[in-house]
Amino acid sequence: MLLSTLRQNHGVPLLSIGIMLVLSTALGAEDSARLVRRAAFPGTPKVAVAAEGDFEPRSNGSYSLRVYAGTNPRFPYDDFVAGTVRPRDGTVEDVRFSDLDRDGSPDIIVVMRSAGTGSYLSADAFQLQGTVLTLLESVSGLAREADPIRALEAKLTSHAEPRGSPDAGKPHR
Repeated sequence: MLLSTLRQNHGVPLLSIGIMLVLSTALGAEDSARLVRRAAFPGTPKVAVAAEGDFEPRSNGSYSLRVYAGTNPRFPYDDFVAGTVRPRDGTVEDVRFSDLDRDGSPDIIVVMRSAGTGSYLSADAFQLQGTVLTLLESVSGLAREADPIRALEAKLTSHAEPRGSPDAGKPHR
């Protein structure tokens, strides 16, 4: 009955336009959906959340890293602790933990994968002390099957070696 009334009143074009608007809005919203990864800190109720930037392309842009206390299991995101925004080349693939700086606390590692044919990996490592989130180290251009945690550890170790020692400029035999 509704369709016959619409046809009599030339409403079919209006109905068609309405359906197209609803569909295009739904599809547009899907394109702008951002990727979010979350992980619980080992041995604590804290939760780390890495999310790609709103309305940005999946292949590059920025990501936010937020940490929540997670003390209330029903509402783990109610108590914000710290956060930061960083550039990214690729998509956020994972959030991991490892004690890279050997201070007894897990550091947060955000792993990203490039959108190109190489599927290269990059990773940022962060230290959380109280309500302060600090970038420890960053690696990029890793092979697709590389272990980003090992690459971060190696880079941190190379920075920790003393540079002002008397033998620093001499070649090793």
